[in-house]
Amino acid sequence: MRIGEAINLDRDDIDWTEGVLRIRESKFGKSRLVPQQTSTMKALRDYELLRNEAIPRPQDPSFFLSRTRKRLIYAVVSPTFRHLVNEAGVGTAAPHPPRLHDLRHSFAIRTLLHWYRTDDNVQARIPSLSTYLGHREPTSTYWYMSAAPELLALAAARQESAWKAARS
Repeated sequence: MRIGEAINLDRDDIDWTEGVLRIRESKFGKSRLVPQQTSTMKALRDYELLRNEAIPRPQDPSFFLSRTRKRLIYAVVSPTFRHLVNEAGVGTAAPHPPRLHDLRHSFAIRTLLHWYRTDDNVQARIPSLSTYLGHREPTSTYWYMSAAPELLALAAARQESAWKAARS
């Protein structure tokens, strides 16, 4: 999810039974359903319980609430993330400190790496990843391949193997 999509998530956008989040009118005005892992749903449920304890009858429909009992805003979320990253010492040796949006990039790259390493049909699966990420088209998702040298190397090796097989 994009940070704006998480901020815009309302309580009724979560299907607890199916484990799906409804992302409403995100970038490009598109909406989509995003299935979640059981562990993610548990973390959301745990947050919900804590939130309901702190704010028993929230007036704002937002799932994630600030201390002021209102929807979160990016101008607060981003510096809070930066503070937490710094306090935890994450990325202290990195040339650039981690950004909140980097979590999304890491997810996409790790998914693609997994597909290449397990010899999945990446071409067939890219459209589903594109939809999951909220991209308008798969070409936007292919950008991630150039963002990770290991991923680019795996893609190149697979292409080379295909060419060699075709020449045999």
